Amino acid sequence: MPILEVEIVTDLGETLKSGLAQQLADAAGDVFGTPHGRTWVRLRALPREQYAENRAPLTSDIQSVFVSVLKSRSCGPIELKDEVAKLCDEIARVCGRPRENIHILYLPDAAGRMAFGGELVPV
Repeated sequence: MPILEVEIVTDLGETLKSGLAQQLADAAGDVFGTPHGRTWVRLRALPREQYAENRAPLTSDIQSVFVSVLKSRSCGPIELKDEVAKLCDEIARVCGRPRENIHILYLPDAAGRMAFGGELVPV
């Protein structure tokens, strides 16, 4: 049940390519090894004028992609390191952005905190 929220900093007039959410979901599902329909992606554009970095000009080489990952349960630290590297590479590839511009945040485990259709994900 991994859920990814992906926000891509975009330039004025830039639109996200059609099918990008599906490509991200497929790539992430491959990284996580989830069955079909079990990795979900919510995708949003973040206009460059609504993004800032302290004391730094917003130049066109800033192509940040922010990803939050929510999973039922985390993997161990060794597996997580490998998973992060693979996920970063896949997101960079699919989005056409440099790897160093991909920023991933893993949220606390969802088990016991998240419900689908009124059913709590068991701990």
